[in-house]
Amino acid sequence: MRKGFGHMDFTLDTGNTAWLLASASLVLLMTPGLAFFYGGMVRSKSVLNMMMMSFGAMGLVGIIYVLWGYSMSFGDDVAGLFGNPFQFFGLSDLTDADGILAGNGVPALVGVAFQATFAIITVALISGSLADRTRFGAWLTFAGLWVTLSYFPLAHMVWGGGLLSGSEDGLAAMIFGTTDGAASVAPLDFAGGTVVHINAGIAGLVLALIVGKRKGFGKEPMRPHNLPFVMLGAALLWFGWFGFNAGSAGAANEQAGLAWVTTTVATCAAMLGWLVTEKIRDGHPTSLGAASGVVAGLVAITPGAGFVSPVGAIFIGLVAGVLCALAVGLKYKFGYDDSLDVVGVHLVGGLVGTVLLGLWSTDQGLFYGHGIESFVVQIVIAVAAMLISGIVTAVLGYGVKATLGWRVSEDVEVGGIDLAEHGEAAYETIGSGRVITEGKA
Repeated sequence: MRKGFGHMDFTLDTGNTAWLLASASLVLLMTPGLAFFYGGMVRSKSVLNMMMMSFGAMGLVGIIYVLWGYSMSFGDDVAGLFGNPFQFFGLSDLTDADGILAGNGVPALVGVAFQATFAIITVALISGSLADRTRFGAWLTFAGLWVTLSYFPLAHMVWGGGLLSGSEDGLAAMIFGTTDGAASVAPLDFAGGTVVHINAGIAGLVLALIVGKRKGFGKEPMRPHNLPFVMLGAALLWFGWFGFNAGSAGAANEQAGLAWVTTTVATCAAMLGWLVTEKIRDGHPTSLGAASGVVAGLVAITPGAGFVSPVGAIFIGLVAGVLCALAVGLKYKFGYDDSLDVVGVHLVGGLVGTVLLGLWSTDQGLFYGHGIESFVVQIVIAVAAMLISGIVTAVLGYGVKATLGWRVSEDVEVGGIDLAEHGEAAYETIGSGRVITEGKA
């Protein structure tokens, strides 16, 4: 459930509109920030390909969202699963009164802009599980299909009145009944715990299993080639995330201020939790751990930023920092090559934030005397999101594998995917009067 959704008469509020425009710009900045974060984590021979996967998602999803993405997310309901893709195709026939934030005086096009940036970064997040071995064309093909068949339907189910919302026809209503035409215990997802992070995290896991391991995974070191890039990326993500979370209030109001504060303290707590875990486990708190802890905290507080107290946010962030730090090692135990820890950070962090919201929500959480019902509902919507994303991703992933093929050749993977896929290299040095292009890290 998010505030500000619905179809109603429109009166322009310039303050809310300005805040949503600024928030949309902040969220858009997150995808280049993610490119730096992911780009620094891979080896130097793959950095351009890794960054291009994020930029490619921006170009492709930005257009798709305008054509049918908004309509599939917030158009009239079709069986509780997605919105009518033709209702606002190309944003035709879209009026301000139809906008998802109309009640807050924000023009429909500004709501489209804000929501488009969420779709873009969700797709880009998945790319971290495919580093060093994926054909760029295969990635873009998958991205366009996945955002259409997984992201838009889940956005509709959670935020557009579908199956995972507080609708009287949703899962929550089926479990605990309805009150005044809505679920008695509504699911909570303020800014994307299910729609963004669980969705992308499961997709990353499924694709890592379908595409397979990198050559040498588990046998040779695959260290980040540029830790300053990683920390710069984390900083840009943290900055942009204030638009992501505080902007999701839909207005320049007290809830936006609460979301800003909870986003800050949860992220601080998660970073500290990750670093303490590293110190105990490995003997050193690392810069990579600090950057990863920042992202883990941002992920975990996303579903509850406007629904929990600052103290609850600290607890959620601390739990996420510790659990995500432990979870990133699971790929070595179970043998799946989630290259840049999409599963360990986004899936685990998204699950932590979504489920703990059932305990820490000030309006309906167990710790505030409201019973266990909300906790149950949060678990149900988290599991449902995993199943939906997992099934769609598996179908699309195997489809791309059978038709286009996911992987570059072994020679390209070993020698350098940047040169083969993009015809350029990230780093060139001058030596002996000629330009020498680096091929391997």
